[in-house]
Amino acid sequence: MSKRAVLEVIALGVEDAVAAQAGGADRLELVTDMAADGLTPPVETFAGIRAAVGIDLRVMLRPADGFAAGDVGRLVRVARELRGAGADEFVLGFLDADGGVDLEAVERVVSELDGCRWTFHRAIDRAADRDALRKQLDGMPGLDTYLTAGSPTGVDDGLAVLLTEAARVGEPGYEQRILVGGGLRLDHVPTLLTAGIDAFHIGGAARPDGWEGPVSVGAVAEWRAVLDGVS
Repeated sequence: MSKRAVLEVIALGVEDAVAAQAGGADRLELVTDMAADGLTPPVETFAGIRAAVGIDLRVMLRPADGFAAGDVGRLVRVARELRGAGADEFVLGFLDADGGVDLEAVERVVSELDGCRWTFHRAIDRAADRDALRKQLDGMPGLDTYLTAGSPTGVDDGLAVLLTEAARVGEPGYEQRILVGGGLRLDHVPTLLTAGIDAFHIGGAARPDGWEGPVSVGAVAEWRAVLDGVS
């Protein structure tokens, strides 16, 4: 029997988190401010969600819209505060002005995470050279996932890239799990599963009323059923 595919859902607060867990999500990505594509949530938001659900939580470390690290000292302090509140999984990713990975910023933040597992997010889709970025991050403590659509514009345009990278899993720089998100639809899922991709990330797809509305138990359950039925 093949292992169950991972379903990660974006949660903005406790109501989202409870609904996502009830619908069958395996993990939540905790963010605030989706108008800026998801920034670091307040520590209180993390604590409230942690108290409300039992599934894994990955907390965004992103200070502002875009992919620059900004004030790295502040990021480190925020990471320390979240760790102190019990956060043990994270999401981050920083690029320099040329579209290369900002290795210094990533290393400083990761050193504060103390070996916690983390996802390098869709900054990879804006990188000047995806392969170079992966190779530079190879061996980074705790890095176990890349969240990617294969393209800055979403899975429709990035599908070929995702399939190519899936075929390289296990090579240096390609040991991490591919978590597909960004314009992901249910009709993409069979192709991705067939390629061996087993992790899926949804935000708007879990919210029939858009970002102003909450996560829908039914919408998450529909994704869960498709992932379980096809895998």
